[in-house]
Amino acid sequence: MLLAFDHVTKRFPSGVEALHDVSFAIQDGDFVSLVGPSGCGKSTALRLIAGLTEPTAGALKWNGKPPALGFVFQDPALMPWTTVEANVRLPLDLAGLDAATARTRVDEALGLVGLSAFANAYPRELSGGMKMRVSLARALAAKPSILLMDEPFAALDELTRERLNDELRELWATQKLTIVFVTHSIYESVYLSSRILVMSPRPGRVVADIAMDEPRRRDPEFRISPLYGERCRAVRAALQTDDAR
Repeated sequence: MLLAFDHVTKRFPSGVEALHDVSFAIQDGDFVSLVGPSGCGKSTALRLIAGLTEPTAGALKWNGKPPALGFVFQDPALMPWTTVEANVRLPLDLAGLDAATARTRVDEALGLVGLSAFANAYPRELSGGMKMRVSLARALAAKPSILLMDEPFAALDELTRERLNDELRELWATQKLTIVFVTHSIYESVYLSSRILVMSPRPGRVVADIAMDEPRRRDPEFRISPLYGERCRAVRAALQTDDAR
């Protein structure tokens, strides 16, 4: 076990209860997707993992010291006045990393997302998918053990989204990351994940924990396979149970 939510409840000062009595564990190397309706607390769960907010009740329990985290948001949030290279380097500069090490990390991260040739480009010169790759490179440059991703591909067209799904699966496998991924898309969650946590409407509760272990290697053919359709139906059924309403 890498991390466990132990009967976590999160209530905001306004009185809104985002999460109620949530318990689940994340194992090292998992690709866990959180799926559920808008407002069910998926993003709140990510913020709790990142330490950006604290539970009202219950606790998050790490197996040892919390590891390095990377966070990728739905909006790439790039600085428009500076280059791709400088955008990726920003968190390293803020952390006080020496220039030579930072440059090496930035070069490696841009290589991982296929943007080495665009280091000197500006955000206005990039497509939506390329901007999201820059955001991903910025997170990877910090050498995280856990990557938190909050609907990063939601605003992209379907073909770009599928291509980035493929690239993210490859990064997960080659970089030995643990990924926690928020999405509204059943299809995306089934394609990407090793596990899917299905959440109820607010206050969010985990109503199903569905293993997606096989096949470990996935490609476009998987998207049209009977197994893929079966897995998508299982997640949809979990979202439509009485517990999820």
